[in-house]
Amino acid sequence: MQNNNGKIKLVLIFISRRFFLKVGLDNAGKTTVLYKLKLGEVVSTIPTIGFNLETVEYRNVAFTVWDVGGQQRIRALWKYYFHDTHAIIFVVDSADTKRIEEARHEIHSLVGDTELRNTLLLIFANKQDMPNAMNAAEVTKNLHLSSIRDREVGSMHISWKASSFTVHRFFS
Repeated sequence: MQNNNGKIKLVLIFISRRFFLKVGLDNAGKTTVLYKLKLGEVVSTIPTIGFNLETVEYRNVAFTVWDVGGQQRIRALWKYYFHDTHAIIFVVDSADTKRIEEARHEIHSLVGDTELRNTLLLIFANKQDMPNAMNAAEVTKNLHLSSIRDREVGSMHISWKASSFTVHRFFS
């Protein structure tokens, strides 16, 4: 009798792999989010010029995460990461009220792209530990998330730089 356990395990790993595209405006905390998820700790980062690629495992599912820079000149390159994307993680700086309209524009541009029509949208409302950060209701309202009806939208109200990983609240 042939032992197929190795082949079965390989197939399960392949089926369980998911590709996430993590984007957002510059200085929103995208790379900090990535390494907090991967390493469980906050690491010192510099602005991402280009991308980071990491695999994060959670409950036996491997998530391959493309962490792409958010500077204005780099955003035009986001489309090159759309292929095979299962979910978009858009990181928003909740304390940066001056740029919330710009973030809203980018989110709605992403969900309007036909190549991303079957993807889940996750909004990470980051930097909740900052003074004057918008709360969950304000972020949802200002990003016009209720107008996105063609896909599932999840949003997390988070603080990644707190002494421990904290998800304050889930809202949709």
